Amino acid sequence: MQPNEITEVLNRPMSRELLARDFTRLAYVAKDGTPRNIPIGFTWNGSEIVMCTSTNAPKLAALRQNPMVALTIDTEVHPPKLLLIRGRAELDVVDGIPEEYLQMNGSYQMTPEQRVEWEAGVRALYDSMVRIVVTPTWAKLIDFETNLPSPIEELIQQRAERQQA
Repeated sequence: MQPNEITEVLNRPMSRELLARDFTRLAYVAKDGTPRNIPIGFTWNGSEIVMCTSTNAPKLAALRQNPMVALTIDTEVHPPKLLLIRGRAELDVVDGIPEEYLQMNGSYQMTPEQRVEWEAGVRALYDSMVRIVVTPTWAKLIDFETNLPSPIEELIQQRAERQQA
């Protein structure tokens, strides 16, 4: 997929809504060769998905071994809205708490007092964290109204062709 095609998908209004959500599902291959798909908080900075994790998270060794990932950001309503993204994870160890971690946890319902307490607890727990940064190399938006999964689009096309014959 060309960069301009990825940008076009990610700039659609529904994609922008989904990129403003709190959680994505990160799919990767574990060190034992089996697939993993985990929920993880994220933030979108306009060109990259940024997730943060502890320095001792098992997924880090797997991502160092095989950095190719897939992300799903979706809704819980019918019809679902899905943003599918593929890319390569880059790992960046940072001292303290990355600003993105504080941002991605900013939409929870907390009073200002709770927020101060939460942030103090986070800062006391982590000496450092790892930023998992994914630049999209492929993206697809599925809204089941204007965009469908490719196999369904293919079946609709085949049916239309049969009806015309």
